[in-house]
Order: sequence, then structure tokens, then C-alpha cells
Amino acid sequence: MTTSITVNGKRHQVDSDTDTPLLYVLRNDLELNGAKYGCGLGQCGACTVHIDGKAVFSCLAPLGAIGERSVRTIEGLGSVDAPGVLQKAFQDEQAAQCGYCIAGMIMRAQTLLDKIPNPSDDEIRDHLQPNLCRCGTHARILRAVRRASDVMAGVAR
Repeated sequence: MTTSITVNGKRHQVDSDTDTPLLYVLRNDLELNGAKYGCGLGQCGACTVHIDGKAVFSCLAPLGAIGERSVRTIEGLGSVDAPGVLQKAFQDEQAAQCGYCIAGMIMRAQTLLDKIPNPSDDEIRDHLQPNLCRCGTHARILRAVRRASDVMAGVAR
């Protein structure tokens, strides 16, 4: 069945069943591999994307539930050559160790910064809580989100 979906501002036609998890559509049909398969149960956050600006576990979101809503992936924030502010902050703070969770962490953090441009450390921790980092780079992830917040506010670092 052909379904239309908007991802990173571009409309795509995909030939997938409507009950197919969005994660599989992104990775297999659209070749957007930033969102990772971690657990398939919505417990780790490696697959986090935005749907209409809200952080969502894409492993739990069926294609048919997306409808006209807009999907944004880590690829929609920036690129290797031109990283987005948050991506650059994660690089600068060396917030990735194995890197598996980072795309999901960045996507979840972006939803926070979109709503609260200058969050407290507690707000950052609370907001990122659903996403897991098994390598334990939490302190660097926190610094990266603070750095991005500062950059977006024009505070020199």
C-alpha cells in the first residue's frame, strides 16, 4: 500500500503497510539511518524522532498513525558538513562514546530547547530521562545541551 509521509520537510511516497513502525520506514524505505533500533519496545529512546515537534519513539509509531503530521529526524537538524547547533554542541562536548543513543538524545533535547530555550539542569535531566545512554556519558550530554542553549541565546563560550 502506498502512503504519503512528510519527513524533514519533504513529501515521500512509501510502499509499506500502515501498521509498519515508522522506524522501519525511515531506515528501510527512506534510507534515513540516524534513528536506531534499540529495543523495539519504546524503552531506550535510540529511535526518537519528532512528530509535529513532539519527541516520539519511532519504533512504536505505526506509519498509518502519522497522517499529515510532519516527521523530523536527526538528518533534518544538520549534516556532517553543516551540523545543527545541538549536534555541534554534542561534538564539542564529546558527548558520544559508542554513539548509539546520541541521535535519540539530540532529538529529545531539541524538543526541550524548542520549548524552553534556557532550561535548568533539572529540566534537562527530567526531559532526557526516557532516553538511555548505556555508556554513561550523561554529564557530557548535560553539558552539550547547556552549551547549545547558550549558543542559541548568544552567550559566548
